[in-house]
Amino acid sequence: MPKHWADFQYEIYLNGMTGAVPRLPTDLTRLEELTERRLGPGPFGYVAGSAGDGSTARANRAALARRRIVPRMLRDVHERDLRVEVLGRSLPAPLALAPVGVLSIMHPEAEPAAARAAAAQSVPYILSSASSTPMEEVAEAMGDAERWFQLYWPKDREVARSFLDRARAAGYTALFVTLDTPLLSWRPRDLDQAYLPFLHGVGTANYFSDPAFRAGLAKPVHEDPNAAVMHFVGMFSDPAKSWPDLAFLRENWDGPIVLKGVLHPDDARLAADAGMDGVVVSNHGGRQVAGSVAAADALPRVAEAVGDRLTVLFDSGVRTGDDVFKALALGARAVLLGRPYVYGLGLDGRPGVEHVIRCLLAELDLTLALSGHASPATPGPADLVEDPV
Repeated sequence: MPKHWADFQYEIYLNGMTGAVPRLPTDLTRLEELTERRLGPGPFGYVAGSAGDGSTARANRAALARRRIVPRMLRDVHERDLRVEVLGRSLPAPLALAPVGVLSIMHPEAEPAAARAAAAQSVPYILSSASSTPMEEVAEAMGDAERWFQLYWPKDREVARSFLDRARAAGYTALFVTLDTPLLSWRPRDLDQAYLPFLHGVGTANYFSDPAFRAGLAKPVHEDPNAAVMHFVGMFSDPAKSWPDLAFLRENWDGPIVLKGVLHPDDARLAADAGMDGVVVSNHGGRQVAGSVAAADALPRVAEAVGDRLTVLFDSGVRTGDDVFKALALGARAVLLGRPYVYGLGLDGRPGVEHVIRCLLAELDLTLALSGHASPATPGPADLVEDPV
């Protein structure tokens, strides 16, 4: 049976009969300000910060805000079904939690707390290569719930192969390969604080626990942690990678492969030609290229180019249920949610993440219904207009 996500609002109102109100705001756009007040400038800035002057992050939000929904009336929306099929898996709603690394800087329970929240709501959790918890521990926290693995493609082929083997053994069913971070961008918020968690051994758990990585060290990690960190820094990313290298991934991963960070339709076509299964239209939440095209402006062209060949997913700028509606109407099969759930984690641990998931999907459910849609499959470009610039 489909879940009626909108019922969360009645749960909140009924709890109010006893004087209880939500611990966190139900307007998810307010979470960033609250998190900034409660967390230190280093951790908060690392999550909230963007490349350059932040113009790309602002453009992401503006591109979604510029598109306005045109509701339709007198359509039967009494029974709604938000279920979708993504990468061969049936999901209860068009949502997954995006890969975000170093979550221990936000909350001591880190990735396992976010993963348990996702599992409790049957939403897929995508674990970052740069997590502060080894992938096996996160998998154990999730039981048999849907989990996917994100790869920052390292220079060392043996470490890459080992990561894929470990992820497969731990029950991760799809591989998300981030292409837009062959180098770290110029990020003034982090630079002004001289704050990079990796240099303190945070976000390196998958590497420090990896046999192929450890084989490249002269001494065990605990005996010379600085050498381990520098070994990590030297292999973390590889700006020499090119399209033919995708063959290595296909040879070493037998499940779906999704390329994250695609913004140009020609790159999406190259992904399809290379036998990939999907793309994520994303500019890394504005964290990589200052002045980049907004992700929502890139989405229609990518969806038009490869929507019949690949699963097209979307992230960058999503904060609300109506943002999800707009992404669906622009051609996405589902969206990945990033910063809002991380703020929820920082503010209230696992319950905070569940709160964010339930709020977002309740608002999506209601937005669909009130706009005349009973399924996430039916919104299209005709359901949106653009404000004049």
